[in-house]
Amino acid sequence: MKETVLKKFEELYGDAQGVKVYFAPGRVNLIGEHTDYNGGHVFPCALTIGTYAAARKRADRKLNFYSMNFGEMGVIESSLDDLKPYKEADWTNYPKGVMWAFAGRGMTMDCGLDIVLNGTIPNGSGLSSSASLEVLTGYLLKDLYGFDVTNIDLARIGQYSENNFNGMNCGIMDQFASAMGKKDHAIFLDTADLSYEYAPLALSGAKIVVTNSNVKHSLVNSEYNVRRSECEKALEELQTVVEIKGLGDLTEEQFEEHKSAIQDEVRVRRAKHAVYENRRTIRAVEALKNQDLKLFGELMNASHVSLRDDYQVSCDEIDVLVEEAWKIDGVIGSRITGGGFGGCTVSIVRDDAVEIFKEKVGAAYQERTGKTADFYVVEIGDGPGEL
Repeated sequence: MKETVLKKFEELYGDAQGVKVYFAPGRVNLIGEHTDYNGGHVFPCALTIGTYAAARKRADRKLNFYSMNFGEMGVIESSLDDLKPYKEADWTNYPKGVMWAFAGRGMTMDCGLDIVLNGTIPNGSGLSSSASLEVLTGYLLKDLYGFDVTNIDLARIGQYSENNFNGMNCGIMDQFASAMGKKDHAIFLDTADLSYEYAPLALSGAKIVVTNSNVKHSLVNSEYNVRRSECEKALEELQTVVEIKGLGDLTEEQFEEHKSAIQDEVRVRRAKHAVYENRRTIRAVEALKNQDLKLFGELMNASHVSLRDDYQVSCDEIDVLVEEAWKIDGVIGSRITGGGFGGCTVSIVRDDAVEIFKEKVGAAYQERTGKTADFYVVEIGDGPGEL
């Protein structure tokens, strides 16, 4: 991949002298969905698929962006003097947002850049191509311009730019998982204070299989921001009767005791998901430490039911994938992963059942929806770096 982006860089910009190549991973979340903006726990891991960039400083203030994934758009030109979000700027609003966020922290670029990008994350799959691109941009800015930032800073900056430049009110999980990834480990992160620990993913005799529904999700224009505001309102209502900072502070029992303070039935269900999902995530990590994969799988399944019924972020195609997965011997657990409204499922499947899983789920999905699913047996990788 390094040679591929360098070759394209040379083709577009004349030569590849002094060009550096970087990578930042996508992520999959094993459990803990829509808890990251509710002060709860999440359990994602970085993948070995992600986004690559070849980049070099320019002598002027121009910015040239090219993506091999959107080659038909050609080189998109911009400038350091025009770091504003424009609809026609399309995907370049993500790297520009990070540059804008760096500048807001007093880290201004003294010259422009030529960039070539190539992503191996399927677009709209829910495996965090946007967070991968944000962390990648942050990492290459840190390296090329000598900015003094940690990888946790890169996660914060990525989230801030997506919230405030791109208008997507996401939590920090995706950027944190990309920035802080560690090979063969998942990250048990408390989003209330960003305390975290690495948990070895010792799935002896099993694999993580990501299934792409090929139903594109567009979260900025979807219900995502609505869900967040529903939870914020439910939190305000609960705070009139119990002293908490976030929904993640409550146990299931405390929630049941105080939920009557929430004045709307839909908000009760949204808050219930946030509280119960957070507790499921804590128990799931405990189960993994005790090598109780069976319990881990049961908690994944319960997570899907809650996301489907209480949080209502699934869709028919995703539900078909999960239902078909649950029917197969050797599937330990399966659920929707990512923001929802399309995208992917994540399943833990015993080694000897992986091929049967792909065959049977693929055929049933085609038959029931008329669509084709793609399967990735994923590996857990490290965070960003220069290649």
